[in-house]
Amino acid sequence: MNSTVHPFHQWIDLAQPRLGAEVVYATDDFFADKSRLIDPKPPVFVPDKYDENGKWMDGWESRRKRTPGYDYCIVRLGTPGIVHGFDIDTSHFTGNYPPAASIDACYSDAKIPAETTQWKNLVLKSTLQGNSHLFVPVEFDQPITHLRLNIFPDGGIARLRVYGEIRKDWEKHPSNDVTDLFALENGGRALACNDEHFGSMHNLNIPGRGVNMGDGWETARRRTPGNDWVILQLGTPGKISEVEIDTAHFKGNYPDRVSLKYAHLQSDTHEDLANASASWPLLMAEQKLTMDHVHTFTDLQQHDAVTHVRMDIFPDGGISRIRLRGIPSKSAI
Repeated sequence: MNSTVHPFHQWIDLAQPRLGAEVVYATDDFFADKSRLIDPKPPVFVPDKYDENGKWMDGWESRRKRTPGYDYCIVRLGTPGIVHGFDIDTSHFTGNYPPAASIDACYSDAKIPAETTQWKNLVLKSTLQGNSHLFVPVEFDQPITHLRLNIFPDGGIARLRVYGEIRKDWEKHPSNDVTDLFALENGGRALACNDEHFGSMHNLNIPGRGVNMGDGWETARRRTPGNDWVILQLGTPGKISEVEIDTAHFKGNYPDRVSLKYAHLQSDTHEDLANASASWPLLMAEQKLTMDHVHTFTDLQQHDAVTHVRMDIFPDGGISRIRLRGIPSKSAI
């Protein structure tokens, strides 16, 4: 897990199919289907795998262009978001990768934007290398719904990762409706943790239950005193009434106990969360956990609006999902 940490690890991948993202158009995907471009699994290379069009490749690949122009594909995000960076991944593409690529963005309610749609360039035409990653930071503070990946003139891209944050319009959320304030689709995200050796902290609020043991947050076996922890940021301030902790697929490696602390922080807070969070007030006292089980807790401490939660696990182990259900605080939105 540690070997996969990248420059935008603090942000989530907005182009996840589980968030509803899809590749809705490509000028050409003769050699490799456009849908593979946002497959959440790392790309693989199968030496002897061929299909009716030629060598099977794990990514999006167009045929060799014999006319002027260039190829492109359009990715529709499952929910509007602010982009902070891209990873253009050409893993396993060597003699067939594009020499260059650029990325444009737009906001549209249509599945495929109209030809008259105005696109904003986010990534200038950039040189690519084969079997490598190009990480590109972005400074653009407007929500987008679609991305257009342009390749010059043709070739194959293994994966496109779109790192950023979801911006939900909470003014449209019905008053007094209980919702998962930490849900990925509601803008929640994990900010920091002390260890994620076997599984990413960003798995904790993905929609649905975990599909396997790798689809959760899991720390290494602790050989020193203390315990492991993760800091979570809610999508909006709110009062939590129910906590759900799911240890799906974790059997010989689930934590023995769990507790929660909370804080209400301003959006421009720059304090050291790792140290400060250790003294936050208690939201939920230590509770025992069991293997491969959905635990529901409602015996919580009295609290005002919460923006951040620290989850401590004792002493280590894996948790698949955590849901923090409650009512958004309209006055704080």
